[in-house]
Amino acid sequence: MNLHPLHPATWVLDRLGADGWHVHDLISFTRASTLVLVSRENRAPVVLKAGFGSNHVLAELDEEARPAAYGFYWYVEMTPDERALTREDFRHEIAVARTATGAEHVVPLLEEGTSGRFDWYTMPYCPSGSFRPWLSTPRDQKSTAFGLAILADVAAGLTRLHERGIVHRDVYQENVLVHGGCGLITDLGAARLTAAPRGPAGRGPEVHWPPEYASSYSTAMPAADVFSLAILVHRFLCGDIPRHGYSRLDSAPTVLRPLLDAALAPKPEDRPAMTDLREGLRAAAEPVSAPQPRCGQ
Repeated sequence: MNLHPLHPATWVLDRLGADGWHVHDLISFTRASTLVLVSRENRAPVVLKAGFGSNHVLAELDEEARPAAYGFYWYVEMTPDERALTREDFRHEIAVARTATGAEHVVPLLEEGTSGRFDWYTMPYCPSGSFRPWLSTPRDQKSTAFGLAILADVAAGLTRLHERGIVHRDVYQENVLVHGGCGLITDLGAARLTAAPRGPAGRGPEVHWPPEYASSYSTAMPAADVFSLAILVHRFLCGDIPRHGYSRLDSAPTVLRPLLDAALAPKPEDRPAMTDLREGLRAAAEPVSAPQPRCGQ
């Protein structure tokens, strides 16, 4: 992999290499974490997520290397206390991923560990990527049905998370993977366990977040995921997000229109259950055969 030696991610990759990982590719390098395609001991490549990103990796560099490395990535250097809190947050993510492992249509945790200065966990590699291209690629009736089946899988995965007391809190196209004809929900970095509040009281806005995040993000319940998935379904079917109560649901299959309208309700208690959204998506997908085998069949 050709990565400039002064790129801040090099520090993370060097540590992984020292621990016996062969690095195939750097997938992403964000403020809080690093995603890498790795393998070891002649095994198939997996995705490793390291709880170390640009905001704190530069603190590990030699003083003379920092100015050059800064040019590769915008960052805010964290204090030691902030870095400790970030590490605690990532360990919480690992714990949630461990709780979710084995749930249908949820990307599983395979292995976890530490490299001394940061923690990591691995998950299967899904080369087909995320759902993002499905929002802009021209589609016929069959590919639209296939996309709805993928989203029904995501609703099934979210249902399983909710049954395990997990609210995802960040359902959007980048966190939906397509693999083997199936839809998978991934990235539990923002997830919370319903047994305890997690995060600030208020956050937002983001286009895929429900209105209650402005005042009760820390206690968000499964209805929040219903809203966010409905936003994604609306974007897929209608080519836009609903704005200020206006939507283009006339572009959606008839069977889905009342369900999506209810799922986009401002008040959480007015939204349907995730199981209802799952069944509605499945019903909308069934009339047309999928263009390729589903879920490895």
